Amino acid sequence: MSPVGLTAEESWQAVLAGQSGVAPLTLFDTAGLPVRIGAEVKGFDPLKHLERKEARKMDRFTQFAIAAAQQAVDDARLEVPAELRTRVGVMIGSGIGGIETLEREIRNATEKGFDRMSPFFIPMMICDMASGQVSIRFGFGGPNSCVVTACATGTNAIGDAAMIIRRGDADAMLAGGAEAAITPMGVGGFAACRALSTRYNDQPTAASRPFDALRDGFIIGEGSAVLVLEELEFARRRGARILAEVAGYGMSGDAYHMTQPAPEGAGAVRAMTNALQDAGVRPEQVDYINAHGTSTPANDKNETAAVKAVLGEHAYRTPMSSTKSMTGHLLGAAGGIEAMFCVQAIRDGVVPPTINLENPDPDCDLDYVSAGKRELRADVVMSNSFGFGGHNATLVLKRFEE
Repeated sequence: MSPVGLTAEESWQAVLAGQSGVAPLTLFDTAGLPVRIGAEVKGFDPLKHLERKEARKMDRFTQFAIAAAQQAVDDARLEVPAELRTRVGVMIGSGIGGIETLEREIRNATEKGFDRMSPFFIPMMICDMASGQVSIRFGFGGPNSCVVTACATGTNAIGDAAMIIRRGDADAMLAGGAEAAITPMGVGGFAACRALSTRYNDQPTAASRPFDALRDGFIIGEGSAVLVLEELEFARRRGARILAEVAGYGMSGDAYHMTQPAPEGAGAVRAMTNALQDAGVRPEQVDYINAHGTSTPANDKNETAAVKAVLGEHAYRTPMSSTKSMTGHLLGAAGGIEAMFCVQAIRDGVVPPTINLENPDPDCDLDYVSAGKRELRADVVMSNSFGFGGHNATLVLKRFEE
């Protein structure tokens, strides 16, 4: 469920075509806010995925997660016998959770009294409910948890799920992220800390411009992406179609500032280095990087420096793109959708572009695939995610070879 498509394939074809999902906001009245644009999921109908009674008990971010998880299970043809369902788990994170529910219930309590609040307020709001509801829907009784690491959430969720499988606690996991924070408080809060773009309200499709000298902030997005991860022998026994291998996972903490990245991307360097070491991959073997690439002045400069520090001279020969230039920033769901794009790049031999990169920034001088999609056999790809609080996470995904 993304701002550029309601399925994995729709979303992939849209980013390959350089199609932006950024537009004027419609979910609420933006009067009084300095930001009037965002990357909403368009045309989403929860009743196509849920009974009306169920949908009313779920925040929008959980509805997204249910829809994405159902697509993932269907695409993987994951049919698990009842006796094996305790060996299948769920790890779907959210950076913010049910903020739409929170805002509504604050209004109810303020206007009508606390005794008029919904009994579903807490279970609809809390971040872990995407994992919880997906587990309930499919009857998957294995490890069930939720990562909350701001914008690194989706990547941490996939990495943590892979580690659960590695250590033998599950045979398969549904993993990814979900977010629906395009609300007055969500947009207003990020605007107040000057994280969002305000320069391009009248040019929404030009607003997300990672690595461009005229970038002035990220574009808030929403949606969900969920992947099916399986232990190799489990996948083989059921004849699964294997799209890629989660080969490496690294994470680190900046220990520096609540919102700003560490100078020269020092924490990002450690996360990428850890992921490559975990994968047993040399820096010069990396074929493509899906960048965190938020379109903020600090992130893009520091991520560029970090990639150079990790890959050395190979950094200049490694295509890197930011799909956030089209999807906006899905916050806790970003790592999920970007891992999905990495898998599709491996599958199809093509990498997506970075759009709106028109004004070269001297601090951002790598190959950002700025002239449209590029045919490329990518055997080893890396996906970066960095979050407020100094959370850094990197995945290394590889083409699967028998």
